[in-house]
Amino acid sequence: MKRQQAFIGSEPVLKGGLHCHTTRSDGKGDPADVIRLHYENGYDFLAITDHRIYNYKNYAPEVPITILPGMEFDSTFEREGRAFRCFHTVCIGPSKEDGNGYEQDVKLESGKSTNQEEYQPYLDEIHANKNLTVYCHPEWSSTPARFFEKLEGNFAMEIWNSGCVIVDDMDKDAAYWDELLQQGKVIYGVATDDGHAMSEHCHGWVMVKSENNVNAILHALKEGKFYSSCGPEIFDFYVDDEGNAVVNCSAAQRIRFHFDRSPTRLRKGQEGLLTTASYPVPEGCKYVRAVVIDKDGKCAWTNPIFLDR
Repeated sequence: MKRQQAFIGSEPVLKGGLHCHTTRSDGKGDPADVIRLHYENGYDFLAITDHRIYNYKNYAPEVPITILPGMEFDSTFEREGRAFRCFHTVCIGPSKEDGNGYEQDVKLESGKSTNQEEYQPYLDEIHANKNLTVYCHPEWSSTPARFFEKLEGNFAMEIWNSGCVIVDDMDKDAAYWDELLQQGKVIYGVATDDGHAMSEHCHGWVMVKSENNVNAILHALKEGKFYSSCGPEIFDFYVDDEGNAVVNCSAAQRIRFHFDRSPTRLRKGQEGLLTTASYPVPEGCKYVRAVVIDKDGKCAWTNPIFLDR
């Protein structure tokens, strides 16, 4: 049996937000109000990732929520009216005491790059400052996989972005993720909000198997010990000794299985809703992942089980 990392161990499961904006950059909500809103919606941790301005602070100190240090970095390299292409990167890191190289409120300039090779040095600098990075909203950025697939060091990419979904009907179901996975890249998928308007917050999150402190959460994220959701819960995901991929979850209307050498396979509830499903992993596949879809069309995504690791 091979179980996905999010379902191994005795740590609690924490609900977290990795990408949101406030009035510190172009968001509509005061930082304290944004933090309170997330806490009221059951979040255990949150990263305030305003554009190119770093944050460590909890602006609502009465709220017992863990704040992950972070910001969003960007580089726009084409703009013709509304047509453009860009790279955006969420950065999350440890405390200053644990080696984070950024200062509170430091303001960075936008990057200057015309392709992924020119953008890579910015990622290298972020990583040198001990931050993890997430590649953001590839559809909204007008970057099919060929435009960002050579970037090195991102532990994850956004597979759901609430702001892009609500405003532009984009980045709502793992665009281009399988293209990278099929190349053998180990990259995890995160659901985020990228909330600017207050109504765009608290629609997509990660569920992380971790103790509730910054270093433990960062380690769990880096190791893929989480799944992502807009509503459904996933309780277990594994490949059993007979080679079947198995999902246990909250009530679902259908469950999809994704592989690297096979079309997607779908399980549907025959009588009522599913709470478990399985499918034989095709021979020679190097990974399998699953998507749980509830009766309202809301999804939860497992991270892959890498069968060759």
